[in-house]
Amino acid sequence: MTAKKYVDNGPMLNAYPDSMGGTLGTIVDFLKEKDMEDVFQSFYILPSIFNTDLDRGFSVIDYGINKEMASQEDIQAIKDLGMDLKLDFILNHASVLSPQFQDLIKNGEKSKYKDFFINWNKFWEGCGEMTEDGYIQPREDLIKDMFFRKPGLPILMVRMPDGTDVPYWNTFYQEVQYKRPDAQDLMQVMDIQYLAADRLSKRIADELDNGKTPKEIDFAGYEEYKDAAVDYLESNRKYLGQMDLNIKSDLVWEHYENTLKALSGYGAKIVRLDAFAYAPKEPGEKNFMNDPGTWDLLKKVRELADKNNVTLLPEIHASYSEKVYETVANKGYMTYDFFLPGLLIYAIENKSGEVLKKWADEIQDKKIRVVNMLGCHDGIPLLDLKGILPEEEIEKMIKTLVDRGGLVKDLHGKKNMYYQVNATYYSALGDDDKKMLLARAIQMFMPGKPQVWYLDLFAGKNDHEAVKRAGAGGHKEINRTNLTSEEMKAALNKDVVKKQIELLRFRNTNPAFGFDANFNMTVDGTKITMSWENNGNTATLNADFSDYSYSIS
Repeated sequence: MTAKKYVDNGPMLNAYPDSMGGTLGTIVDFLKEKDMEDVFQSFYILPSIFNTDLDRGFSVIDYGINKEMASQEDIQAIKDLGMDLKLDFILNHASVLSPQFQDLIKNGEKSKYKDFFINWNKFWEGCGEMTEDGYIQPREDLIKDMFFRKPGLPILMVRMPDGTDVPYWNTFYQEVQYKRPDAQDLMQVMDIQYLAADRLSKRIADELDNGKTPKEIDFAGYEEYKDAAVDYLESNRKYLGQMDLNIKSDLVWEHYENTLKALSGYGAKIVRLDAFAYAPKEPGEKNFMNDPGTWDLLKKVRELADKNNVTLLPEIHASYSEKVYETVANKGYMTYDFFLPGLLIYAIENKSGEVLKKWADEIQDKKIRVVNMLGCHDGIPLLDLKGILPEEEIEKMIKTLVDRGGLVKDLHGKKNMYYQVNATYYSALGDDDKKMLLARAIQMFMPGKPQVWYLDLFAGKNDHEAVKRAGAGGHKEINRTNLTSEEMKAALNKDVVKKQIELLRFRNTNPAFGFDANFNMTVDGTKITMSWENNGNTATLNADFSDYSYSIS
């Protein structure tokens, strides 16, 4: 079958390649079902479709297809269904397991890629004092306004082939892993008897297991072996993490061009730019959304994107009052509607569409092209709502969502620096079918291209067991439950699922919609009317927040 694509902004499925049945192939099989005909125009496949290691895909080793989850045949089958793709491009960083970083570790200063990543000391040369630990501490006046994602300086010390440790810029995740030596390992690198080596190796393992670094290990009784043992551990360490790319390197731009070419080849029509706002760096700048560095970067990337016939979608969270979304749009880019998820919950809970209308009218009046959503692989945005909703209303919403089982993520662990609530959208609405259907209906009539998180489609509930299994930092797993093919087929019999599918099919095939179609919205007490008109075709939603009812004509 081939989907009837009457509109230029039809609905987009959003999932990991293993979210629905375990592989991209099982998702394709599901999309081929008669029940799913003409439902989606696009598919946003999250980046674990690539060769990745951490952060469920957002630490890319390379942009080859992950053969455990997908194949070229699966991608072609999606094209054959008449669907285009949205794929991720991580501008700011690459995995330490990337071929470029592995070459750097192996060859040091002789590496072709020695400037592919940001050598911290070269970056800050002349701008601070060298510390005993081998990295430059920047002057306070140059660093006081910088935004870092984690406490301390964003550094990973990397052991080079000559035995020196070099600091590299590391904005996001890092982990250093030390090999646990046995007696024979120690005997090969130092003059030590077997029994002493056996006892020392066990002590080293215990100390490392308790979170100590090699220099912090207690070598009491074995002091003469400390230097050799520490050197052995440091020389054999391995890393996990995401290393920042040096956008001043020609090889990085070659990498950017090759990546966009590959994504276009897979069938990407939209490319989401992840973490782009961290990529431009200069001493004394903010280290996030630097101006004009950020816009200069985007302009250069856009030139490469245009060559490869893809549309860029820069991903950025900022408060409404900062108007970053408007700046992005004014520079000619699509942008995310991170306001809709919270505004819609606010409208439903307060039985009023006034703020929703204000936002919908602004999108249309300013001709902002957005991708909107309810849920997604991250949480329900809160930071973004500052300035469009009063602080007390945001706090009230947080309490409601937490009372319904959601988990609050604060920025840097600071209170009142809220970032998002992790929850399924269905549970955020109190596991209420009528609220979920009303929210989906309104999303279908909001300006923009609607993106649909797979778990919302199946009315998924908060998965606290998944959070427990994930351990520390696993809060996002509450909304990432992997479904089996059997669970998906069973869900198709649920009224809340069937009616969402009907809404999506209507939105995908009704020619009244479109980025440049005419939109009108009115509010009368608890009632709203949303209408679209395009070349004589019309579609109208009448909804009432008092009883969560709606009708479409």
